Amino acid sequence: MGQGTFWVDAEMAQKRVEGRVAIVTGAAQGLGAAYAKVLAAEGAKVCVSDVLDAKPVAADIVKAGGHAIAAHCDVTDPKSVQAMVAMTVKAFGSVGILVTNAGLFANLALKPLLQIDSAEWDKVMAVNVRGVFECVKAVVPEMRKRKYGKIITIASGTVFKGMPMLLHYVTSKGAVVAMTRCLARELGDDGIRVNTLAPGLTMSEGVINNPAWTGPVVANNVASRAIKREALPEDMLGTLVYLASADSDFVTGQVLVVDGGSVMH
Repeated sequence: MGQGTFWVDAEMAQKRVEGRVAIVTGAAQGLGAAYAKVLAAEGAKVCVSDVLDAKPVAADIVKAGGHAIAAHCDVTDPKSVQAMVAMTVKAFGSVGILVTNAGLFANLALKPLLQIDSAEWDKVMAVNVRGVFECVKAVVPEMRKRKYGKIITIASGTVFKGMPMLLHYVTSKGAVVAMTRCLARELGDDGIRVNTLAPGLTMSEGVINNPAWTGPVVANNVASRAIKREALPEDMLGTLVYLASADSDFVTGQVLVVDGGSVMH
């Protein structure tokens, strides 16, 4: 094969989630925005969902030639979640990919367990655990209609480290891993694959703007990795697209940690 033929083939290669419809929660900024944009770049029509204003991210996708809508959604409110799914189906006809990225992390302060009050604990669990449940519950009927779907939950490499000073957060992400495994068993016969992407500490907007994630905290995290550098949002995108695409059709109930080798399991 000549060089010219190679480049023609590369340009004509089909995008990896061409024609599919995706919902990404918590997508107004940071990792969620990066997830929404890469899925759109790979051919998906995307609902950019958040309690914050998601319109700028959706507009960026459309400006780049993609298809996107913005939805205001509180993942702890079942009616809000159902309305977001209905809006997506009305706009694009179906839902084939769900990325449950919405969660509380970047704004949390590092503190010992005795300083975490019950209200803060409950808020983290409501968003990080029940929010995932509400979103999955809302999209499964749409995926069952087509006997196919990809649900990608977002956890954290901290689950496998037992990291201190963020007990509520790490516990919530452990619950997400357990939920993923249960969902994979329950939904397998429906053709719905459920997997978890577990990033390590990633220099997203929220993390960069949180004074807790500076200096020795970040340096110690980097030192624990086999690949010793800070993680950037783009480091997560290849794994996300893999889990959303047909490439992972025989993969379900799994956790892929993307953290430069800090966690090995």
